[in-house]
Amino acid sequence: MPNFETSAQQTIPNTMQALALSEPSDAFTLSEMTFPIPQCASDELLVKIEYVGLNRVDAIFAQQGFMPWKFPHILGLDAVGVVVKAAQGVYPKVGERVMWHANIAQQGVLSEYAKVPNYAVSVVPDNISAQQAATLPCAGMLALICLDKLHLKEGESILIEAGAGAIGQFAIQFAKQRGADVFTTASKRNHKLVKKLGADFVFDYQDKKLCEKICKELGPTGFDAVLDSVGGEATNRNIELMRFCGRIACLKPLPVIDNGLMFLKAPTISIVSLGGAWLAKSLCAQQKMSFLCQFLLQNLSENKIQLPQISEVKFEQNSVTEALHRQLNGSFTGKQIVKI
Repeated sequence: MPNFETSAQQTIPNTMQALALSEPSDAFTLSEMTFPIPQCASDELLVKIEYVGLNRVDAIFAQQGFMPWKFPHILGLDAVGVVVKAAQGVYPKVGERVMWHANIAQQGVLSEYAKVPNYAVSVVPDNISAQQAATLPCAGMLALICLDKLHLKEGESILIEAGAGAIGQFAIQFAKQRGADVFTTASKRNHKLVKKLGADFVFDYQDKKLCEKICKELGPTGFDAVLDSVGGEATNRNIELMRFCGRIACLKPLPVIDNGLMFLKAPTISIVSLGGAWLAKSLCAQQKMSFLCQFLLQNLSENKIQLPQISEVKFEQNSVTEALHRQLNGSFTGKQIVKI
């Protein structure tokens, strides 16, 4: 058995409180439940959770469930907290604040404690608060992975769907860092926000003449790249707006794409998944998530990126259930985080 070091400032209990899903449904609700404290392997850290960032995917899985899950299941994937137990010689050590995107196949992080492999976390710098760090993992990493898969270069044009969402806000900023011309869609009330983040052209996603107006600004060549976070019919429309052999990164399952359109545009299509890093048991991919989170923290620490507006949610079953339903209906702009 490995030798573990624990926090001298607190006694680790035998049980913890968590918010768990008894069964998935469209009218899902979470319940406050008691679970045993997770038992750690030699390469795992026990973390006392401070904040959990909520994502739309949390709400989708609350509706639909996920095949490997056994119920009741603790929801939540993005966590920030302090290491309270670690094997001797393992880094990060006890007392360090860390953030990570959790293994989707295991229990989530809407709980007082959680375990995580030490190689999958990033240490949060002292000049970044736990609240700020909680906004970063899922949305920030998806934005970065999409731009990497798109091989976005200086001077190229990119369409970023849903620019006012958390993924879109990060993607706009990182695309501008790479010197791209950024086109984005958003509701009219958020046009000022996305322009402030660096978008060069903004369009109302509800405009019936959306394609016509985009083509007027873009010209005849088409987009070099598209970040498609919407899916469905928008994917076909976005491929039509691309240049020949353009690139598209998709965050949603692919719809049926017309064969003639595929032949006409010959697009390079990339699928982006964070959960796959865990499901495929890819140690390299899990470590890469740690590196990406470190990059996000560095950019924030150096004031190179702005965060979405933060809304704090109580660690209470009704409050978090309502917050997850808000993730689905799009009734807010920003990032919801739960204070544990």
